[in-house]
Amino acid sequence: MRKLSYKKSRLNGAINIPGDKSISHRAVMFGSMARGKTTVENFLPGEDCLSTISCFEKLGVQIERSETAVTVYGKGFEGLKESSDILNVGNSGTTARLMMGILSGLPFHSVLIGDESIAKRPMKRVTGPLRDMGARIQGNQDGNFTPISIQGGDLSGINYASPVASAQVKSAILLAGLQAKGSTTVQEPFKSRDHTERMLRAFGVDIEIDGCNVKLEGGQSLTADLHIVVPGDISSAAFFLVAGAIVPDSKVTLKRVGLNPTRTGILEVLKEMGASLTYTNVVEDGPEPYADITVVASSLKAVEVSGEIIPRLIDEIPIIALMATQAEGTTVIKDAQELKVKETNRIDTVVNELKKLGAKITATDDGMIIEGKTKLTGGQLDSYGDHRIGMMGAIASLIAEDETILVNDEAINVSYPNFFEHLESLLG
Repeated sequence: MRKLSYKKSRLNGAINIPGDKSISHRAVMFGSMARGKTTVENFLPGEDCLSTISCFEKLGVQIERSETAVTVYGKGFEGLKESSDILNVGNSGTTARLMMGILSGLPFHSVLIGDESIAKRPMKRVTGPLRDMGARIQGNQDGNFTPISIQGGDLSGINYASPVASAQVKSAILLAGLQAKGSTTVQEPFKSRDHTERMLRAFGVDIEIDGCNVKLEGGQSLTADLHIVVPGDISSAAFFLVAGAIVPDSKVTLKRVGLNPTRTGILEVLKEMGASLTYTNVVEDGPEPYADITVVASSLKAVEVSGEIIPRLIDEIPIIALMATQAEGTTVIKDAQELKVKETNRIDTVVNELKKLGAKITATDDGMIIEGKTKLTGGQLDSYGDHRIGMMGAIASLIAEDETILVNDEAINVSYPNFFEHLESLLG
């Protein structure tokens, strides 16, 4: 539990955003599957990414870590060995789902478990197509929930039309497809984040991309001897971008933030709502572009957030909802059913927590409706173990009239261990 009282404080200064969680996961995973040494700079030492390291160490991979520097000594798929222990993914859905794809092609038995939150998150969207490829998977409720048992090996490629735009689903199938006979194609209704495709190419895999379709041939090997620089996580940066826009008299610069086009929906929404953003030190060479972003306090207006942009900002919707409470007019967020299967049901959780502060917000089947501009009071908020709900609550306290108490604030450590340190530095 943490007491937050920041009334009439302004934000000013610059911070280095922690490494991108999605890219940090994949750097360790792909380095472990590759032959050779992979060094990773600006790795995110959050609990989720440390769960990924732990799983691959149990599979026999030598991994060295010193704060945000990681070195992975991969020996190819054949270097991954059966673990004598259960593989614990902690709170990480990325670890769970991508590991299922990797383990489905390996000739041994594995068991995946996670924490209480993971045990409630549906896995059949991954175990279903993996079974279609020949994977032998068992788990609670016919493989829909952890614990998940996988007897890997003997996969065949498939052409899979995914009903949802999900990078985790796409990545799991592609990673299984690398070890399968024949070709594997994943078709999405909208293009989801493409970190897996970019990193596969960096590791020497031949992959075809045509709009929302991705195809690769099985039997390819990954070649390492790579140095990967992980940009700052735009999903983490989003909280301070919104804070800079809604807290009066603020000016915040966020260093080296990732600008992958499949992740920049939050920036488009900020600009559409009227936020003042400037970009400096832009770097576009290499697999992942990044830049320094400066935001200043701005007058905001309501927008509709829907359609193809949703997969590019799904993790930022909690903080967008908070921003909408400070925008003139009615903001509508829809086509975001995916929020229901995150660490919490984020539609219900966002609505319930912001209502505690006096927000005029209503849940819908696929999103929410927010009326602004609204003064927020103080109150007691709960993260419910969801890091993004916790950070949303902390940013809300910056504009609340009275003291805010945040319960289960430790959940933020999953993706942003030094969040409160950075917040205090910007408050001076």
